[in-house]
Amino acid sequence: MAPLPSAPSAPSAPVCPVCPVCPVCSRLPRLPRLPRLTGGGEDGFKAGSVFFSNTGNFQCDSQQREFKAKLVGNVNSEVVVQNKLSHPVRTRFLRFVPLDWNPSGWMGLRVEVYGCSYKSYVADFDGRSSLLYRFNQKSMSTLKDVISLRFKSHQAEGVLLHGEGQRGDYITLELHRGRLDLYLNLDDGRPRLSGGRVAVTVGSLLDDEHWHSVHVERFNRQVNLTVDAHTQHFHTGGEGHSLEVDYELSFGGIPLPGKPGTFLRRNFQGCMENLYYNGNNIIDLAKRRKPQIHSVVSPSPPPLHPGRSTTFL
Repeated sequence: MAPLPSAPSAPSAPVCPVCPVCPVCSRLPRLPRLPRLTGGGEDGFKAGSVFFSNTGNFQCDSQQREFKAKLVGNVNSEVVVQNKLSHPVRTRFLRFVPLDWNPSGWMGLRVEVYGCSYKSYVADFDGRSSLLYRFNQKSMSTLKDVISLRFKSHQAEGVLLHGEGQRGDYITLELHRGRLDLYLNLDDGRPRLSGGRVAVTVGSLLDDEHWHSVHVERFNRQVNLTVDAHTQHFHTGGEGHSLEVDYELSFGGIPLPGKPGTFLRRNFQGCMENLYYNGNNIIDLAKRRKPQIHSVVSPSPPPLHPGRSTTFL
């Protein structure tokens, strides 16, 4: 008797290269290999994004909407492509999202993440105080300034930094309606705190009690203002090229000259971290009680902890 013909084999079900378990056939897809983009059915990773989060919940974490970077893939299996972030990010979780790959192959990706040591200098402002950084001479004239800090607050209003000179120069960085305003003028001669001042505004909802990074870089009249990953490029007002500030810079408020404990604007209430002015670590100088740092405290309302209106963590 002739053997019965064998039944034709069923066609293999398609395997989804994206999901961990294929929804079509419930089989595990092939594991990705090293990224290769040489064509001819090779596996590869051409482009993608990386998200950052401090909670691990990328759907709900407001931080991940602000911190996102684009990645560029490699061209073959030997060449290593390095992607550098435009701004440093402090995070606990990373999420890599492929956006483009070789349609003839599978998505493949191997990632090595490099970081650096991180030192944290934090000051807690209670809304009644400020720190003064006093210069060694009567005034400080600079052609270039670099200011960086991180802050978090639940208040929509508050001065982060202020300095001014008698000839009309001024710089003010403050929270206003949950956004960050920068006022900067070089030798214009306008009255201080006049209504004609124009602010450059970056960010929104910055009073969400999350950490936000600020970086101000000025060279002559060209200025870059960066909040988190958003940058504004602009030119300052005025006719000069240098910023001349008399006596001191204040952080956390604008003390009224001649009236100790009186401030012109609402003080900042919250935390500042790693506050740098032209290479000087302001919070570290204050913690070490250096003579160029002074603390100004409003006499009312009475403090909950006398003598601790600005706390260093």
